[in-house]
Amino acid sequence: MSDKLKPRFLEIYKELKSELLDDKAFEFTDGALKWVDKMLDYNVLGGKLNRGLSVIDSYIFLKEQKELTSAEIFETSALGWCIEWLQAYFLVLDDIMDGSHTRRGQECWFRLPEVGLIAINDGILLRNHIPRILKKHFKGKPYYVDLLELFNEVEFQTASGQMIDLITTHAGKNDLSKYSLTVHKQIVQYKTAYYSFYLPVACALLMAGENLDNHTNVKDILIDMGIYFQVQDDYLDCFGDPKVLGKIGTDIQDFKCSWLVMKALEHCNEEQKKILHENYGKSDDACAAKVKALYGDLKLKDVYKEYENNTHAKLINSIEAQPSQAVQAVLKSFLAKIYMRDK
Repeated sequence: MSDKLKPRFLEIYKELKSELLDDKAFEFTDGALKWVDKMLDYNVLGGKLNRGLSVIDSYIFLKEQKELTSAEIFETSALGWCIEWLQAYFLVLDDIMDGSHTRRGQECWFRLPEVGLIAINDGILLRNHIPRILKKHFKGKPYYVDLLELFNEVEFQTASGQMIDLITTHAGKNDLSKYSLTVHKQIVQYKTAYYSFYLPVACALLMAGENLDNHTNVKDILIDMGIYFQVQDDYLDCFGDPKVLGKIGTDIQDFKCSWLVMKALEHCNEEQKKILHENYGKSDDACAAKVKALYGDLKLKDVYKEYENNTHAKLINSIEAQPSQAVQAVLKSFLAKIYMRDK
């Protein structure tokens, strides 16, 4: 639905960027203007923009698909871009923490020779742009404070999820005994689900005049969807087609707390467990091949298919229990985008 509004969405990015580069709270030099201009284009653009566009889609459903006014298109787009700014902030810092090399088909921002660890401050700037946008376009709205609190809370949840991921995955030697489905769920719920699934819908609900406290069950459904989405990611990293995905999965080599390795630990015997402990998290491709072969022996493709079908049925039941048809439409549109995806 937001596809036809995407050109306008991209125009609004330019408008927001122009306002930020003309922010009177700071006296920009020519060098600073060029730097921030390039930094924003490099880090905020280049993704699929799903999170940002989801604000528009969700609001259209909540308005029961009535045509949006130009003001509503601008405001839903501005909130969508705030989420894309938040995503950029997370990714810039995440890439430094992980020592990553590429992001969205280009070198990570901090890998550029002229950038380096200046990228840390750029991440802080990206985060600080969000309240500047909100203040300029939403101050005076009855839900302004709710928006600020929403972004603050989701940022805290995401950073806390990242902490759990880092201390589990990177702290000390590789030790699979630190991993469990409970830890996996906690990482995914806080690191990904809140900002990727709940935040766009929460923004649309606030714009539609709703009180978020009345929609805690909607939040729960979206968090469950976010967890399902990450389990899909874990599955596709190992079993997806690299040509379709656009990348070769490295979760095994990177010692990721993946749903697949959790399920493998749950189903394997002592001998198979030994193979996992000896080969998981090694950069050697031969070790990764042994882990994949073990996943095959344990029929994890079938385990995943059963999980996917059960999860989809459970989500549909939860969605159809919602009293509002408009809210049901929002949730079903989210589920339709991710169910049985291959990339």
